[in-house]
Amino acid sequence: MDRYPGARCDVESMEYSYAFSPELEQEWESTERYATQPEILSYINHVADRFDLRKDMQFSTRVVSAHFVEASPDVADEKAERVPHWRVTTDAGETLTASFCVMATGCLSSANTPDFAGLDSVAGEVYHTSQWPHEGVEISGKRVGVIGTGSSGVQSIPLIAAEADRLTVFQRTPNYSIPAQNRPLDPETQAEVKANYASIRKQNRARTAAFGINWGRNQGETFKWSVEERHAIFERYWEMGGLGFISAFSDMLLDEEANKEAADFVRGKLGEIVRDPKRAELLSPDHVLGCKRPCADTQYFEAFNRDNVDLIDVNAEPIERFTPTGMICGGREVELDCVVLATGFDAMTGALHAIDIQGRAGQSLIEKWSAGPVTFLGLGSSGFPNFFTITGPGSPSVLANMVTAIEQHVEWIADCLEFMSKKGHRLIEAAPDAEQAWVEHVNAVADETLYPQCNSWYLGANVPGKPRVFMPHVGFPPYVAKCEEVVAKGYEGFNFSST
Repeated sequence: MDRYPGARCDVESMEYSYAFSPELEQEWESTERYATQPEILSYINHVADRFDLRKDMQFSTRVVSAHFVEASPDVADEKAERVPHWRVTTDAGETLTASFCVMATGCLSSANTPDFAGLDSVAGEVYHTSQWPHEGVEISGKRVGVIGTGSSGVQSIPLIAAEADRLTVFQRTPNYSIPAQNRPLDPETQAEVKANYASIRKQNRARTAAFGINWGRNQGETFKWSVEERHAIFERYWEMGGLGFISAFSDMLLDEEANKEAADFVRGKLGEIVRDPKRAELLSPDHVLGCKRPCADTQYFEAFNRDNVDLIDVNAEPIERFTPTGMICGGREVELDCVVLATGFDAMTGALHAIDIQGRAGQSLIEKWSAGPVTFLGLGSSGFPNFFTITGPGSPSVLANMVTAIEQHVEWIADCLEFMSKKGHRLIEAAPDAEQAWVEHVNAVADETLYPQCNSWYLGANVPGKPRVFMPHVGFPPYVAKCEEVVAKGYEGFNFSST
């Protein structure tokens, strides 16, 4: 779990919570509009203890492989496998068997560390934001370099800048960021949400990203409003704060001109915040607003007004190599005592590919997905029976409230296993034609939007050599409707068998 300075969720805390237990909803007290990492961890620990889950967990263990073992037809062989199953091995040398294998490995859990020349020669400290030490890092008085201006960079840079003797930010692509407008949650607000949780959950499931109850309805199409009215609406959503800004109008992620209106407004705000015009220009994105995940920040752009903060555009001054005392960048050395890699994740597939997963006839998942992930509903893949991926590629996952998306998948899988038990089915497997049609559908839906118009981690573009395929499904409600339709038609698109 991310522990870097400033780590905070960009979904409001009372929505970024489990819905399966009304009692849990009522007893947990959130302290801020956007929960910090320590508070989210406390919540998870509370849930684990409240429902006595730790007895079913095994920590400090890495899964090395998961292989599907097919039943042997040779009934005369006493050593033959009688029942198909999954065989899982761990780094501790354990071997476990199970009828089903459910991968809950997370969409953003496999760190992306670029292959920088000489990185292992750095005499100072090197940290990846996703692998921040539990005990924290002493930044005070040090010359720190932060590489990357995605979410972890945007959140950590203001706090690092406040402590470091000197901070140098190495930026490849400037990012859009909206002030989070974070604040403490007063008791009245919490009480109102808790009194209406059932209605709020229902309304959120009908929203495109399954969260944002406080955003209200969007304002329709951008250009039905006058210039003055548009500006006033943007201003209102800016002051409201957070990712709700990109939902101000219904066509912001559909129409290029509408998107440009919103992007111009954000760039204008940035120019007002950052005092140095040249620095403001470097920090101003020129891509489509929203095609890369925008950020919700606390004093991010303000950090670049500090005298101890430098900004280097690595497009103009490329990172050439690291040295024991820092790095060579654009032909000059930048001396550093500490390097922070805010370089993100191998999203959606990285954690799965880190495990040797083999299906029927020893086919590896990496081989099958060599041209991009192929799934049906993001839940299963042909050739891998009884194998489920929670919030896998082809589901809303990272384009939705992850807690809601996870719960929807867990409920679907649990119902499926119950159905199989009642019907006497031993194996379930995605049909090849169904998964191929689903991949085409996911990309067709994305192509109706502006999401594919830039190189983002939604496409795997942040990882060299990774296939460029748009991985998440755009739109939570239509996705849920499809999942329900599949079940209503007897799990159409899946095949059941006994071997």
